[in-house]
Amino acid sequence: MPLPSSNAEDGASVLITGCSSGIGLCCALGLQQRGYRVFASARRAEDVERLRQLGLEALQLDLASSQSIQQAFAQVMAATHGQLYALFNNGAYGQPGAVEDLSRDTLRQQLETNLLGWHELSCLALGPMLAAGRGRLVHNSSVLGFVAMPYRGAYNCSKYALEGLTDTLRLELRGTGVHVSLIQPGPILSRFRENAYRSFQRNIDPAHSRHREQYAAMERRLTLQGPAAPFTLPPEAVLKRLIHALESPRPKARYPVTFPTYLFALLKRLLPTALLDRLLIKASGDGAR
Repeated sequence: MPLPSSNAEDGASVLITGCSSGIGLCCALGLQQRGYRVFASARRAEDVERLRQLGLEALQLDLASSQSIQQAFAQVMAATHGQLYALFNNGAYGQPGAVEDLSRDTLRQQLETNLLGWHELSCLALGPMLAAGRGRLVHNSSVLGFVAMPYRGAYNCSKYALEGLTDTLRLELRGTGVHVSLIQPGPILSRFRENAYRSFQRNIDPAHSRHREQYAAMERRLTLQGPAAPFTLPPEAVLKRLIHALESPRPKARYPVTFPTYLFALLKRLLPTALLDRLLIKASGDGAR
């Protein structure tokens, strides 16, 4: 996909969540180099300080906290005199575990960060965008936003819900000048596995689960160094789609990234559910991949 010519010469402001590493950090630095005024947010204070040392305007934002969201957004509004061109919702984590082993609180935590926090921040961002008659809302979804894999139920749930909410919002914003897009990465180099492993240790009890053998294989995957899946791409692949979503006069509703995303989108359209299920179980190694 060729990059459009930049429309960021006016220093259009962009708020990005989840910038401590990986996709968020890459996109924050890439957009800043392209001429945007980037507000890079992270949950932990030490990550915010590191972002500032990299030359970014950084602020603390915890997507699981409504108070944190409100405070961070108020800071952005004060700094930009009420102007915001784009929001890139990226901050998220994966909660591994079989569906039957997910407590209500564990699933709620996943949805608070991956869905409800994004929704609250998006609604806040819509105010200045609608007032200006232009804007871009971009949500970082996943291949797991339209196909399910075992032992990823909480994450699947958050991304499936995000896709439905975003599709509805896109319809409701027609004619306003505010465009809504989903980016759908597959495997991307990041600290996603490292963070998922910590969530697994915190919330899942493998010793008392009937899935303990699958969990052992899954833990080996989560602690593996380097790419754990074929066709893994660097985060710059997401940056490329984000730039198009921000700058194209006709941004796409969905931007697939990586070969698995394209492949499973095609297979979901072509295959009966039973056959697709078998392929998804095999592709995931029943939790081992």
